[in-house]
Amino acid sequence: MFRRALNCAVVPVVAAFTVLHGGSQARAEEIPKAAPGHRLITHYEGGPATAAPLPGEAPPQHPYLAPNGRSGMHSDAAGSATSPWSGPLGKNLQVTSEKIAALGGECATATFDSGGRLVTVCGTFSGFKVKLLEPRTLATLAEYQLPQRSSTVEAITSLDFAKIFKDTSGGAYFYLDDQDRAVLADSRQHVLRLAHSQNPDGSWKFTVDDDWDLTGHVPHDCVTWTNLWPSGTCDPVTSVMPDWEGRIWWVTRQGRVGTVDPATSQIRSVRLEGEEIQNSFSVAQDGVSIVSDHALYGFRAAADGTPEVQWRQTYDRGTGTKPGSVNQGSGTTPDLFGDGYVAITDNADDRMNVLVYRRGTDVAADRRLVCKVPVFGSGASTTDNSLITWGNSIVVENNYGYENPTSLLLGKSVVGGVARIDVRADGSGCDTVWESAVRAPSVVPKLSTANGLIYFYEKEPNAWGIDGWYLTAVDFRTGERRWRQLTGTGPLYDNNWAPITLGPDGTAYVGVFNGIVAVRDR
Repeated sequence: MFRRALNCAVVPVVAAFTVLHGGSQARAEEIPKAAPGHRLITHYEGGPATAAPLPGEAPPQHPYLAPNGRSGMHSDAAGSATSPWSGPLGKNLQVTSEKIAALGGECATATFDSGGRLVTVCGTFSGFKVKLLEPRTLATLAEYQLPQRSSTVEAITSLDFAKIFKDTSGGAYFYLDDQDRAVLADSRQHVLRLAHSQNPDGSWKFTVDDDWDLTGHVPHDCVTWTNLWPSGTCDPVTSVMPDWEGRIWWVTRQGRVGTVDPATSQIRSVRLEGEEIQNSFSVAQDGVSIVSDHALYGFRAAADGTPEVQWRQTYDRGTGTKPGSVNQGSGTTPDLFGDGYVAITDNADDRMNVLVYRRGTDVAADRRLVCKVPVFGSGASTTDNSLITWGNSIVVENNYGYENPTSLLLGKSVVGGVARIDVRADGSGCDTVWESAVRAPSVVPKLSTANGLIYFYEKEPNAWGIDGWYLTAVDFRTGERRWRQLTGTGPLYDNNWAPITLGPDGTAYVGVFNGIVAVRDR
């Protein structure tokens, strides 16, 4: 009760602070950096790194996705969270930003079209916006307004803003396809395919190439301003991804799994009764990997497109939702890596475990589990972000204690922690390679395989109550923090579950509460 009252009291203060600094503009407008304490804390620590490329092979390129590193929140179809190009090395760093809206405006998933422009979805209180951004100036070239989510209406009418921060639906998980089109599910339970193009006068626009209505398969009596007290059920669509045959798969919060055939518009679906799906999912040639709050699944589509379970593996879901988790279950999107492995985390009560399984359909039940490795401290471990996988290595981040931007006000932080775990070459188990004390409250981190650095978004506790946010680079091989750069202070710079995305030009982009931040070597 106390925590809920605190959230309701503080979030409007954050919103009011944002309103005082003006509204959104078509051209880039910097997010104010002059929050209290901005000049009283270190702006840069460490020193520039030297690029040390990592050996190994990238995940297979999906035929229906934009090139690896450009296509979605988790970088590729395998969910590796890696980028094939270098991020910033820490040389005389430049920090710029764009404010998206007067209230909110966080740009979560960022992708890059074939011309290097950003295609992103930004959340505002009036609804999500699909935006096309110029990569250097962050100026808005075009935008497409999506409908407002039910959780936003519920949050405003009930003054319980936690509803917004734990809603993963409405377009946050989208992907860019092989023709530079953004594919997403909006809050009306429609799957849209959006193209962007340049007009004769040089301006840009979005157009809807395809619109598939899922409401025949998904309950859709949702809260809106004209339907404040619905009597039915609303089941938001969480995420979409294509399989290797080009079908568009979709999942819902209440455990529905479905497909759309773009050639025929035929829709098929099944339901995992009593289970929730709050994360995205990953795809390989051998099938689709989906994790619910009860189990990890391997799916394939039948001849008519109906999803069929190939195998199911339960895990320890604990006895409740931890602070830092969206629900009582795994917070990870499955990672497909190595020699037929899939990795997730569980939600075990005392210490969360990293779980690695063999994902083949012919694997005996007693051989499916490769390893179960406990991570972080007793009674203080959870993650609600994707793992990083490269070769046989896994990197996991601790989000325990983060719930929304009110969690870290007045100099507070999380217990933090990062660990690297490697699967043994003979598949006989896993070993912890290193552990780091880096505190990354809620970011989806990224690994540059071109320079060997992992990028986190860090916040240290501060006795003076100063809320400083840093882009931090960690050596993949050793776990050593190489450098960190201040992006800004105050709640406007909280990333609130958004990822770091490494651009083809070497820029690191971070979605933050009031828009997007870019950090690059000068």
